[in-house]
Amino acid sequence: MKKFIWLVTFLVISVALVGCGNGSSGSEEGEATRTVGIAMPTKSSERWVFDGENMVKELEKMGYKTDLQYAEDVVENQVSQIENMITKGVDVLVIASIDGEALTEVLEKAKSQDIPVISYDRLIMNSDHVSYYATFDNFQVGVLQGKYIEEKLGLADGEGPFNIELFAGSPDDNNAYFFWDGAMSILEPYIDNGKLVVKSGQTSFEQGATLRWDGAKAQERMDNLLSAHYSGEKIDVVYSPFDGISRGVISSLKAVGYGTDDNPMPIVTGQDAELASVKSIIAGEQTQTIFKDTRELAKSAVNMVEAILSGEEPEINDTETYDNGVKVVPSNLLEPISIDLDNYQEELIDTGYYTEEELN
Repeated sequence: MKKFIWLVTFLVISVALVGCGNGSSGSEEGEATRTVGIAMPTKSSERWVFDGENMVKELEKMGYKTDLQYAEDVVENQVSQIENMITKGVDVLVIASIDGEALTEVLEKAKSQDIPVISYDRLIMNSDHVSYYATFDNFQVGVLQGKYIEEKLGLADGEGPFNIELFAGSPDDNNAYFFWDGAMSILEPYIDNGKLVVKSGQTSFEQGATLRWDGAKAQERMDNLLSAHYSGEKIDVVYSPFDGISRGVISSLKAVGYGTDDNPMPIVTGQDAELASVKSIIAGEQTQTIFKDTRELAKSAVNMVEAILSGEEPEINDTETYDNGVKVVPSNLLEPISIDLDNYQEELIDTGYYTEEELN
């Protein structure tokens, strides 16, 4: 009888141990359903919609859950959304900040919960709890815009003088300074030697800044520049760092008669290859934009997430450039592409970013 009882006990323990083994397998499945919190700034710019959708698609394809939130350019909303993600226990945060200097406190909460943070496209400032940065080469964005102006006007060949006005991005977005500095590295020598003339005299970032990248604010400023400095004078080029600003500028220009055979549009640059601006390029209004393939940027961020959650080092190619005031954030930089009427088909349609139907 004692032998029988001992045998039954042994079998019960064995079954329990097998059950524990099965539980271990379930834990592995649990890892595949870890959650990534994605905080995006706004849906008012279509590029952020594409960024969010592309990340969700890639992450869910890999078996992760996602919590995607848009704050509609209200800083307090974004802080609240990130706090909520932390409370719900997300495993990693991917944040495209509205105001890069407004997240220090909420990132301390992420730090206390050991939640890694990936800064997405816009660098988060003044926090040591930014693990990695996924972005494009933002200085190069400005360089491409500046070089486009240089080439189209023949500045390097001594052509000029030409009248130019300068717009900058939002002062609470660290990227805006990189775009400006890149563009000015090309344009400033021509401003200094008189080949480019800024009739308004507004040549500093602060004077050209456009809070929240707001096209309506850009249009209002352009209205004022035209009425104050271009009565009877022609403007040849407008440096704009972003498509939304460009469209505001173009609306202002059209209102005073630009865009006709007798008074063609000046050169107007841009960035993000937004659908409306690509259509504007095809229509002969906006001249150029910078294409930053959000599909590739999303993949870069997703690869960072996967590496972090696998205990590995993500792919990075820059450990010197992006100082957020507290630390230099390891970064993976992608290459931007200049787009105009000559190459939009090849770069945007042939690659499947847009369809012919969308651009008609």
